[in-house]
Amino acid sequence: MDRFDAMQAFARVVETGSFTKAADTLQLSKTSVTQLVQQLEARLRVKLLNRTTRKVNVTADGEAYYEHVLRLLADMDDAEASLPGASSSPRGRLRVDVPSPLALMILVPALPAFHARYPDIQLDLGVSDRMVDLIGEKVDCVVRGGELTDLSLMARRIGDLQARVCAAPSYLARAGTPAHPRELQDTHHRIVGFKGSRTGKVVPYAMQRDGERIEVLGRYVVALDDGNAYLAAGLAGLGALWLPDYMSQAHRARGELVPLFPDWRFDPMPLYVAFPPNRYVSAKLRVFIEWVAELMAQHAPVDGPVSQRYQFQPLAQRDSRQSGRLQSIGHSPLHEQK
Repeated sequence: MDRFDAMQAFARVVETGSFTKAADTLQLSKTSVTQLVQQLEARLRVKLLNRTTRKVNVTADGEAYYEHVLRLLADMDDAEASLPGASSSPRGRLRVDVPSPLALMILVPALPAFHARYPDIQLDLGVSDRMVDLIGEKVDCVVRGGELTDLSLMARRIGDLQARVCAAPSYLARAGTPAHPRELQDTHHRIVGFKGSRTGKVVPYAMQRDGERIEVLGRYVVALDDGNAYLAAGLAGLGALWLPDYMSQAHRARGELVPLFPDWRFDPMPLYVAFPPNRYVSAKLRVFIEWVAELMAQHAPVDGPVSQRYQFQPLAQRDSRQSGRLQSIGHSPLHEQK
């Protein structure tokens, strides 16, 4: 038994949840993959996987072993890439989760350039505005907005999102143009509500001007929990909405959204790439993080010291019950303020 091949087969079964799918991705027969895993279990004298006719589940021992295998396989990739005569192109499967608006408007349109640069990296891209269990779902990294608070995660700050309030011309023609943000709460005006995935409640928005700081909740016709649907509701004229510039810029240029309250400001919302500390920063993960950072520098550069842009840092923990879980946040209004 080749231990490297056996570990690779085991890891792929865990990741795909299937011997058949693992065999397909490794370009081996299902019998070969099954034999490699069985030989690995026999050598370790530990049951790594529970098999039924319908699914494959990793055991507790298998879960712990899988984390070690990931690091070993990443070390092997880096060692091979470091040799003068070896291919320097990172390769392998990378599991990433990103907010839906960010994926639709920035990341996915730029993926052809990433693939051209790194043709041997296979991306499994989760796109949502939900809470994600990085460890339980075996996600390599996530892109998240807002002040991340889980001490069990490492993060690199890759951008700062600037936001503003906008409304569709159809809404303003019907309801009039509000002169002050409080009018969105205390009058006939309506907002489009966004529900935070952690609480399920509509998120309030904090704004400031010349030392005055207010928080507006507003009354809504509809509240949504997806960033793209949130934008669509605003374009349909269902109320005012809070958007980062990358989401509103094209619509403002075409006259589909009108900026409101130009004298009022939001605090920039930091954007991070985060990953579990026990997840080895392999070559494929490292180049993806660098690529995303380069991409966001074009759309929402970090507004701060250079040290914030290039360092991985542990996050401050506020609620240990949320360990390993992160909310997907695509733009400034879509975060649950403390």
